[in-house]
Amino acid sequence: MKLNHALAVAGLLLAGNALAQAKVDPKAAEALMQKSGCVACHAIDKKVIGPAYKDVAAKYTADKDAATRLAAKVKAGGSGVWGPIPMPPNGQAPEADIKTLVAWILTLK
Repeated sequence: MKLNHALAVAGLLLAGNALAQAKVDPKAAEALMQKSGCVACHAIDKKVIGPAYKDVAAKYTADKDAATRLAAKVKAGGSGVWGPIPMPPNGQAPEADIKTLVAWILTLK
């Protein structure tokens, strides 16, 4: 019985994550990307300084924890995954904006 309960909870969490990602308005997310300065290092479909967002989405497509992991990386910064150039931290960005951008990025194909 406990296993069935755990599977049901996991299913609800995954479904909730998918629904949250589906509700991201692409135009609003792109505007947020522009406003936040992300375009200085990223583009949707080509590498600039950092990876293309479509490449990020492809890399993390099977990772159920990607949204949480990537939001933390955007906030704290990081290096080594996409090459030697570090991504600076974005600690000043509102948490909701970071989550919106990451959810949108993960929907790109």
